[in-house]
Amino acid sequence: MKTYIKQISILFFLLIITSCESDKLEAITTAADGGGTLTSYIAYTIDATDPSGTNVYGRVVFWKNSLEQTLVQISVYNTETAEIYPALLLEGAIGSEITTLEDLGTVSGDTGELSDSKFYVISDTTFYDSILTLDAHISIYLNTIDGTLIAEGGLGSNAEPVEQN
Repeated sequence: MKTYIKQISILFFLLIITSCESDKLEAITTAADGGGTLTSYIAYTIDATDPSGTNVYGRVVFWKNSLEQTLVQISVYNTETAEIYPALLLEGAIGSEITTLEDLGTVSGDTGELSDSKFYVISDTTFYDSILTLDAHISIYLNTIDGTLIAEGGLGSNAEPVEQN
């Protein structure tokens, strides 16, 4: 009796496995609305300013997407693992923290990029076209508590882009 149950169980198991359909899905190769390739960009350097010697430096890149939005990408080096570094886009030349134009969020010490997303989105459709004449700079701080500035870079009228297309 046990052999019959064992054989029936094996047969039943094989029938279940072979009767399952498996549909091979084709990849979707079209871009979603508002998606696509980013081709227009302007890049500026971010230089270390921290007197304690963290030597955080890198680039900020402004991309223009097909919806005329500006995407901000930050890539910095020499960050410390598990730390977060606030990043601000400020009005005026370096050294003149007048007005915050955009709070870009935080840079992750684990990746050296923005913590929440690869890009910070500026919805103002005229922002990208005004970058080259903008009187502004980017500042990256050691933490949210003491305001120690560790890296910054001029933007627009305060610096020449290191690369653009």
